[in-house]
Amino acid sequence: MKVGRLAALLATLFVTACSSSSGPQPAELQSIKKPLRVRVLWSTNIGSAQRFTFLPVHVGEAVYAAARDGTVTRLAVRTGEVIWRASLELQLSGGVGADDKLVVVASEEGEVVALDAQTGAVRWRARASSEVLAPPALGGGLVLVRSMDNRVFAFGADDGKRRWVYQRAPTSLVVRAPSGITVLGEVAYAGFPGGKLAAIALANGALRWEATVALPKGATELERVADVIGEPATQGREVCAAAYRSRVACFDAASGRQIWARELVALSGVSLDERYAFVSDERGAVHALDRANGQSVWKQEALAYRQLSMPLARGEAVVVGDFEGYVHFLARESGAFIARQETDGAALRADPVPLIGSVLVQTQGGGLYALGP
Repeated sequence: MKVGRLAALLATLFVTACSSSSGPQPAELQSIKKPLRVRVLWSTNIGSAQRFTFLPVHVGEAVYAAARDGTVTRLAVRTGEVIWRASLELQLSGGVGADDKLVVVASEEGEVVALDAQTGAVRWRARASSEVLAPPALGGGLVLVRSMDNRVFAFGADDGKRRWVYQRAPTSLVVRAPSGITVLGEVAYAGFPGGKLAAIALANGALRWEATVALPKGATELERVADVIGEPATQGREVCAAAYRSRVACFDAASGRQIWARELVALSGVSLDERYAFVSDERGAVHALDRANGQSVWKQEALAYRQLSMPLARGEAVVVGDFEGYVHFLARESGAFIARQETDGAALRADPVPLIGSVLVQTQGGGLYALGP
């Protein structure tokens, strides 16, 4: 069986495990006593994601978002007004990467397209070796993309020419989920199958260090899948990552020395704030872990089997989406429910994105919502 078919099989098994009518059923939502006010500051529809996960991005006074049909949109961050919309003749497969000059997207065929951030005009096109599911990362004058065949491509931001490729051995079975790149200073951090987290030098693509988030284990090939999922999260001198259905771990960003690791059946990436690490698990529980040692601070289990997004801390709240398009706000210090906001009813699989005094979510149906007090 080819890698693509195996990846699709694993994705099917993942969705079936979460939503099978014969398995555990999603928890019913309980009313919240005296909820805090949450308003839809603005909303729009930018096009369906279909079976893919599309993450928007916020840069300065702009929000950029994309859809499966090749539509890329720039909106005003405060009002949601459409500044420009570009239609590419591509089937896009992931979210948007951007800075103040470029907006970059990629396709299931591995084509990478960079647009001018001010006008939406195509600046250049390049090609990776296979499908790209995670948003491109920009930094150090480069555009970085992580392809499904375990490669990281670096293209020059100014001309799209390939500067270097970091490559790992291909694997027969991979989790079909976005596994992105985080740029910090002169280093790019990327996760790979086998539970590996790599620090890669932006200058030449050389490996700075490699660490193990989780070791594959189990009797079958499926049980041994331990791919790093989501984007590695950085805060201060730490970089943290989650491995599929196995562990969450934090490392010294400069050396790769493990600071702590915790067994946790994660189905999303991990996010960090000044004190805590936040992650959603397979059973629909939201966890807050102490960043210093990985110990549990609180665990909210009332969203059982609701297929949660990655949680995101915003001020005194933790924001997480679910499969019915609800956005839940939990108290950062206790995990208690403090508010809830309905969107368009489509699943919220993309990570929430921080905005100025608010939060941005994109549904599978293409709904884009800025939520705030």
